[in-house]
Amino acid sequence: MDNTGKNQTLLGQMRILMRRQGYAYATEKSYCEWVKRFVKFHGFKDRDEMRLSAEVGVEQFLTSLALDNHVAPSTQNQALNALVYCFEHVLHQPLEGVSASRSQKQPKIPVVLTKDEVRSILALMDGSASLITKLLYASGLRITEALRLRVQDIDFGYKQITVRQGKGKKDRVTPLALEVVPLLYEQLEKVRLIHEKDLAEGFGLVYMPQGLGKKYPNAHKQFAWQYVFPASRLSTDPQSGVIRRHHLDKSVVNKAIKRAVGKCNINKRVSAHTFRHSFATHLLESGTDIRTIQVLLGHADLRTTMIYTHVLNQGGQGVKSPLDSL
Repeated sequence: MDNTGKNQTLLGQMRILMRRQGYAYATEKSYCEWVKRFVKFHGFKDRDEMRLSAEVGVEQFLTSLALDNHVAPSTQNQALNALVYCFEHVLHQPLEGVSASRSQKQPKIPVVLTKDEVRSILALMDGSASLITKLLYASGLRITEALRLRVQDIDFGYKQITVRQGKGKKDRVTPLALEVVPLLYEQLEKVRLIHEKDLAEGFGLVYMPQGLGKKYPNAHKQFAWQYVFPASRLSTDPQSGVIRRHHLDKSVVNKAIKRAVGKCNINKRVSAHTFRHSFATHLLESGTDIRTIQVLLGHADLRTTMIYTHVLNQGGQGVKSPLDSL
């Protein structure tokens, strides 16, 4: 792409704007990648060609994603959001309306583990990955929510965990299982020692959301703001260039779960998210009402939570097979 008068590429300018507006680094990466794919798809040479294509070009790109690449609806929506942002904030030409063929979201029954299967998997895990997986099941957390937990988000007095800026940028509170309390105390003591060592060596900073970083300029050194599950080594923030200790990478947990499932010979597609599904289903089985579970999971729509009712009664739709009556 051609440079602007300020000698910035399209993507360079987009990154600066997104960082200024406080977007997450993961969002910045994915948005920029979609814009790159859009430019490559049409073979644009400069910004003027992009502006001339506008809605038509975006519609063609999104239609191709749906019909040729068979992407999920959420993936297509992410691509659309990236292009809407680029046209509005970088090209200063807001899209008036896009009518593309949309990916169809098919209802999927979530994979759920039995309590015995959960117990078997957890028994074969150890270390931080084990504690994180227990939190996924005990509190219904998404893996990113567990990894982003700060020390102050654990409330031992009220036996609850506060999830900050979860999906949809919503906060919520979920229960803290008594079984993980001593494990969390032990984990936080490890975090304290790591943090004290980092401070002594001239580091000890942690990432702060943009608004909070300005409001509390010294908070990034405080223990309360440190991640509950810190990475094993310091790293350079790709946005600011500051050396910090980030949280543990989710691949560590995913690989540990995969190894444990393999040893258990469980023939189900088990992922970190499966433990969240199991949390909801097992609460329903124990008599917890569906609206309470909706709140605990952070679902905006009750219909999303209703998918877990499929296992309330054994067998498909709670129907007894006629073979069992012979």
